[in-house]
Amino acid sequence: MTVKFGLLGAGRIGKVHARAISGDDNATLVAVADAMAPAAEAVARQYGCAVRTVDEIEAASDIDAVVICTPTNTHADLIERFARAGKAIFCEKPVDLSLARVRDCLKVVEAEKAKLMVGFNRRFDPHFRAVRAAIDEGRIGKVEMVSITSRDPGAPPIDYIKVSGGIFRDMTIHDFDMARFLLGEEVEAVMATAAVLVDPAIGKAGDFDSASLILTTRSGRQCVISNSRRATYGYDQRIEVHGSEGMVAAENQRPVSIEVASAKGYTRPPLHDFFMTRYTEAYAAEIAAFIAAITEGALISPNGQDGLAALALADAAVKSVKEGRAVRVSEILG
Repeated sequence: MTVKFGLLGAGRIGKVHARAISGDDNATLVAVADAMAPAAEAVARQYGCAVRTVDEIEAASDIDAVVICTPTNTHADLIERFARAGKAIFCEKPVDLSLARVRDCLKVVEAEKAKLMVGFNRRFDPHFRAVRAAIDEGRIGKVEMVSITSRDPGAPPIDYIKVSGGIFRDMTIHDFDMARFLLGEEVEAVMATAAVLVDPAIGKAGDFDSASLILTTRSGRQCVISNSRRATYGYDQRIEVHGSEGMVAAENQRPVSIEVASAKGYTRPPLHDFFMTRYTEAYAAEIAAFIAAITEGALISPNGQDGLAALALADAAVKSVKEGRAVRVSEILG
């Protein structure tokens, strides 16, 4: 079975998913919709698909699934619409910036028995999956501590910052999901600190650009997360998991993995410049997993509940910074 896709949103992440869909032998990109006609037309020309409205994609009999890459404030409404339309749904994170709205949305998904996958692509990165495999195989014993370093090469535009929901809901949310993926236990408490060290305009917009967090599980396992909106040396993405019998780590990746030695010392090429190239394989594997869930009935992961859990950790981090204390996740979830 070839899964026929409609793409909602032809911006930066929409283009990434268009490439992943078009590169999969089990998928066809049938149509794209975007409020900005030139953006939709550019994707249509590149991948040979049609330009349609959201309403047309919703009603289309030749589309099995949609990939939602529209602004965050449209996600929940679109998920509900396409769940009721009988389409399988892949939605970029987050489902919404409000936990209450996410819960309401997931009730509709459940009632309609719709397939919903949430876009935490880093679970599908081959290097990070290898770390998880080493844990599952018992090669480092029981997990005790996780370290996640995630630093962007530069901050997004201020206009985006203002509607993003803040660094914890926009950027760290990927790391919250990765922490859950690696810890093997649910996080019970979040301690976060944050500052404005990169751009004063980010602070004026009500956000932070630098953050450090400690997540703790019931048994005492810990995850330390380091975030920055500025890494002058490239897109910094590393994880390390320490266990009772050893350690496993995934280092930064480069477009070209070589090392040159000379009288001046050792040098290596620069890191990837951002997520579009660093996580190319992850995006392809993510779409492949979504297709398998549709065609083979494979388990959908990450799903809506994973999206809800990551957002709850983000809300706990916001509260922790505001109140200067560790916040139990139960305070957020009720």
